[in-house]
Amino acid sequence: MASASPRRLELLHQMGITDIAVMPSACDERVCHGLPPGRMAATLARMKAESVHVREGDTVIGADTVVVCGGRVLGKPDGREDARRMLDMLSGQWHEVFTGVYVRKGEMVYSGLCITRVQFHQMSAGEINAYIGTGDPMDKAGAYGIQGRGCVFIRRIEGDYYNVMGLPVSRVYQILKDFGSI
Repeated sequence: MASASPRRLELLHQMGITDIAVMPSACDERVCHGLPPGRMAATLARMKAESVHVREGDTVIGADTVVVCGGRVLGKPDGREDARRMLDMLSGQWHEVFTGVYVRKGEMVYSGLCITRVQFHQMSAGEINAYIGTGDPMDKAGAYGIQGRGCVFIRRIEGDYYNVMGLPVSRVYQILKDFGSI
């Protein structure tokens, strides 16, 4: 797996895949700034997967998640104020979560994109401050985690829940099955 994401690793484990080498990519993500969000996520997933070296016959998975609200990409917050700004933007609004997935095994390659729409409840300043105080928003695109305390702010979701966590599980499972990797 060309990612250091503990959430992606947890999801692969939930799929029954336990023999996983975690090889974080060292690619420069800044080269994709300015691309449309779907293309950004797909390109970063490919760059991550292509930047790690695996043994012949091994399967490599690259994934990248991009959160977009009101046409603005919301990455991981730079600090508490940046997290507050993002959560204020998301409050009461719909946003999109794009996850690019790139899987390679020998000559077989899959490159795809999963998009999920998420609507937040309106959040008070106190709720936002309390959530930031947990530290949960600080290492997540869009400054929230749907699988943690951030779940209380989700009003509605259209699409793949696991995509919002960072890996569209069912799609990845089918790809790995088609590649003979599971």
